[in-house]
Amino acid sequence: MPNPDRAALIDRLPKAELHLHIEGSLEPELLFALAARNAVAIPFASVEEVRAAYDFSNLQDFLDIYYQGMAVLQTEQDFFDLTWAYLQRAAADNVRHVEIFFDPQGHTARGVAFETVLDGIERGLIAGQRELGITFRLIMCFLRHLSEEDAFSALEQAMPHLDRIHGVGLDSSELGHPPAKFARVFAKARALGLHVTAHAGEEGPPEYVREALDLLKVERIDHGNRALEDPALVRRIAAEGMTLTVCPLSNLKLCVIDEIAQSPVRQMLDLGLMVTINSDDPAYFGGYVGANYHAVADALDLSADQIVRLAQNSFTGSFLSAAEKALHLERIVDAVNG
Repeated sequence: MPNPDRAALIDRLPKAELHLHIEGSLEPELLFALAARNAVAIPFASVEEVRAAYDFSNLQDFLDIYYQGMAVLQTEQDFFDLTWAYLQRAAADNVRHVEIFFDPQGHTARGVAFETVLDGIERGLIAGQRELGITFRLIMCFLRHLSEEDAFSALEQAMPHLDRIHGVGLDSSELGHPPAKFARVFAKARALGLHVTAHAGEEGPPEYVREALDLLKVERIDHGNRALEDPALVRRIAAEGMTLTVCPLSNLKLCVIDEIAQSPVRQMLDLGLMVTINSDDPAYFGGYVGANYHAVADALDLSADQIVRLAQNSFTGSFLSAAEKALHLERIVDAVNG
């Protein structure tokens, strides 16, 4: 049930967002504006028609329309506008640090230069840091429905820009594309000094989570819901302090859960897991990070201490330095006491 005190606490807590696909923040209004700017035909007559299409039964349904929407992103300014629009919404939710994913293969395959994508997103992130006070890390994802060879090509394209890219991830269609498929390219990324994370255990089985840990040697798991099916795996994740970037409204929209009260967030907290709250692809899933916090807090009747722990976890699980994490954690204490 809604609780005014709980809602106020959520709103004033500083937060980090660790699981956000920047292409998934493409709101229908911006999609239409960019389609007009770039003379790109789209199969929708109105914003309302786009929103009606955002009715998915599984991950693949979503991905089909997600890649379709990407077609309007063509210029550096498009990627800047996309990033800036997201950061303004993040700032409204008191997000102070973001670690965002981008999918270069989804753009280079359309003839958009890697540098065009990177330059526009980075310019937006730098503007967000300067004007909104939101720090950032940028994570390049490999599309798992494509080959590892294709992932190696994407990494090669990134090589001249590694001072601007902080990590690599693994996203897109999970079932049938286990983490083991990308073991070699992740080894190379680690050798280059990049942070590593991967989607695992959203629709894929617990074994995918184990592979991400053992073969990709990830620093955190994106989603991780199905790890709960394996008690030994849960104990390991807890013992290693592995961060899980859970996305409640995404899970609901993609029918990973039937209702928000089935979100695994509270169970993960009770098990001592380093769970965080994130929005995934908020334009498609109906809410940015604040909405995700409010939804699970109300549906699971989370206590103030649990909500604070989620905010703390978001910084602790980030790729920030120890000193930067400590500063944000102090600000959480100030927000609680204030």
